[in-house]
Order: sequence, then C-alpha cells, then structure tokens
Amino acid sequence: MPLFAGKSITPLTKANAKSDIPVGLWLKCKDCDQIIYQTALDNAFQVCPLCGYHYPLSAQKRIELLADNGTFQEMDRDMSSCDPLSFAGDNSYSDKIVETQGKTGLKDAVISGKCHIGGIPSAICVMDFRFFGASMGSVVGEKITRLIEYATRARRPLVIVSASGGARMQEGILSLMQMAKTSAALMKLDEAKLPFISVLSNPTTGGVTASFASLGDIIFAEPKALIGFAGPRVIKQTTKAELPKGFQTAEFLLEHGFIDQVVSRNKLKNAIVQVISAWKLD
Repeated sequence: MPLFAGKSITPLTKANAKSDIPVGLWLKCKDCDQIIYQTALDNAFQVCPLCGYHYPLSAQKRIELLADNGTFQEMDRDMSSCDPLSFAGDNSYSDKIVETQGKTGLKDAVISGKCHIGGIPSAICVMDFRFFGASMGSVVGEKITRLIEYATRARRPLVIVSASGGARMQEGILSLMQMAKTSAALMKLDEAKLPFISVLSNPTTGGVTASFASLGDIIFAEPKALIGFAGPRVIKQTTKAELPKGFQTAEFLLEHGFIDQVVSRNKLKNAIVQVISAWKLD
C-alpha cells in the first residue's frame, strides 16, 4: 500500500509511456527500480509512493512538513561563514561559500527558528545536505546553540533534524569546537527538564552524530538512513573485520538500542507531537 494514501499514483511503464514526455517529468526509483512521476515524488515530500524509499529533502520542505502552516519564524537568518583559516585549495573557501549560497538559496547548512508543531509552541532546526554536505562549521554550531538557548529560555520543546557529512574541514579546530558547544547547551536544556527530539535522516555522520544528534531524549530516524561516525569502509579497513549486514542503517541501530524508533516521513510529525504533547512543559 502506498505510504501517502489518497494520492493516485500510476507507475510509468512501456505500455503507457509516451515518446514526447519532457525530460525531468519522471525518474527511476533508486530502490525499487520502478518509474515514477516527479510530481508524485514532490507531492509525497520526496518519498517514493511505490516502495517508500526516502530521498533527500530540503530544509525548507522539511519545515513545511513538520511545522504548522504559517507558524514558522526563522531566527539568525543572515549568519554566514567566513574564512578564519584562509583555507587554500583549488578555489578559496570564501568563493565556494558564495557559490553554494547562490545555488541553494541558503546562507549556510542549517535553518532554525520557532514555530508551532501540532499547536504546541516549539523550536526547530533543520540541516540541509545541499550546503557543503551539511558539514558543521562555526555558523551551523552557533545557530544550533542559539536555538537551544532560546528553547531553554522560552521553555519550548526542541526538534533538530540532522543530515550531515561531519565537521567542516575548511574551519579546522573551530569546527570541532562546535561539538562541545552544542552539547553544553543541550545540558542546560536537560537541566530545565525540556524535551529534545533528535531526528536522524540520511546521512547523519561524523561530528554531528558524535555530539548533539545522539543526545536526544527521543531519537527518531528515517527508514534506511545511514547513521554513524566514520564510514563503513574506514571502519572495515581499521578493524580488519567483516561488518554485519545492514551495519549503520537506521534499522540496525534500532535493533541494537541506539535509536528509539524508525519513523516514515509521513508519520514523523505525528510521532513528534505525541512526544511533546505528553511532556510537562510548565
């Protein structure tokens, strides 16, 4: 049964395909190999309506999915990374930032703000993998920390949706410092007895996994999401051992107690509302 019931989905086959279909109108699913219409994928928030495969989702669309309609107010919108280490390479880090900002319409790899989720005043932060693989630089760490501090002051539940390749190498030790900074802010949120729901999407790796993403009171993950610190190839080369089947998938980590629940994207908002509505926020 399709994940998004109520949407009429017809797989594209040789029998009903037309030679004059415009490019980009349909695509082949990476998981089930079926041909699906791009509009059907867009309407289902980038989830294959035939097999449930979860494609990447932009931060803006993720907020549209989770926040109540018209309630999201972005915070720290204009924060942008600089080049503190004068990082050298084929192109300067500063030039790459400007180029990526132009391509994505984002200032950096995270959007944060306040909203209502299921009618409950909340704070939400969403990472966007299109921006430098959502690597955690100074701006990402600062925006997340500021939102955590806001949630603590305003006594709002906190939701962070992670998707990251890890630390941003162009910022060196300054990037690694964000792990400690975000974790320390979450300790204050915990002392205030406020809920933090961490949502892990594909992929969530490196320093993000090793810091705030793993500190949720409740940790949800999307189906088949890659979650870990180092990649499977690096681990295999280091340990000289064969890794278990499905290693570092959301399902494997659920079985071994690292996360609390694997939740399909269309059910994620309801799962979050269940948690925050049961929490005593007074």
